[in-house]
Amino acid sequence: MVGGYSFDLSGRTVLITGASSGIGRHGALRLAGCGAHLVLGARRVALLDEVRAEIEAVGGKAIAVGLDVTDEASVVAAYDAAEAAFGEVGSVVANAGVGGAGNALNVSSDAFDQLIAVNVKGAFLTAREGARRMIAAGSESRGHGRIVIVSSVTAHHVTPGMAGYSATKAAVGQMGRVMARDWAGKGINVNVLCPGYIRTELTGAMWETSYGEKMLGSFPRRRTMSLAALDPMLLYLCADASAEVTGSVFTIDDGQTL
Repeated sequence: MVGGYSFDLSGRTVLITGASSGIGRHGALRLAGCGAHLVLGARRVALLDEVRAEIEAVGGKAIAVGLDVTDEASVVAAYDAAEAAFGEVGSVVANAGVGGAGNALNVSSDAFDQLIAVNVKGAFLTAREGARRMIAAGSESRGHGRIVIVSSVTAHHVTPGMAGYSATKAAVGQMGRVMARDWAGKGINVNVLCPGYIRTELTGAMWETSYGEKMLGSFPRRRTMSLAALDPMLLYLCADASAEVTGSVFTIDDGQTL
């Protein structure tokens, strides 16, 4: 039971990228709490091991897999490890991402390339490999496949100094909708989650600056969101309950973009 909602993910294996911190770590713990077997992917394996241990300490099941989402071989190996441990991966959360702030005049070509590689290519490779495995496991007849791509409110809300990052988040939002159309007949649902501003490792330092304080002052409720605000939608989109929801983009932002 999460926030008054009941989600049963017993027997479902979920692969989540960027699981070492922030939204990924929090989401993994919540998914495991609803009975899912977790495949935790990220580059920082030591932090993944901490998440795995936390899940196992309360009776859950999880494995930690070193994963570089920009490397196709690494993505394929992560799915191989998932299937070896738990069998079919029924849900995928493509969450791995990097931040990048700064006026576009001053962003280097290398920094921009890194944003594209992790935030766009990484989501593409993660979702595509997941879909291939789901189809091979019979998703077309069972309608069991679930893919959630984590975007951001910056995909549709103008945020100064975030041109490159915003572009990547807008890209994966449209990519998810096209994938949903392409794979609708294959029993795979693809949806996009756009979180608002949350205090995480990725954004934490920003809130202590004058820029962050000004941004907070512009929000109708003058606050950042809690990670828990994403729980009901994330769990729903990973579960059987969302069988008739695909190609949708969900903004969860505490009204920050109003």
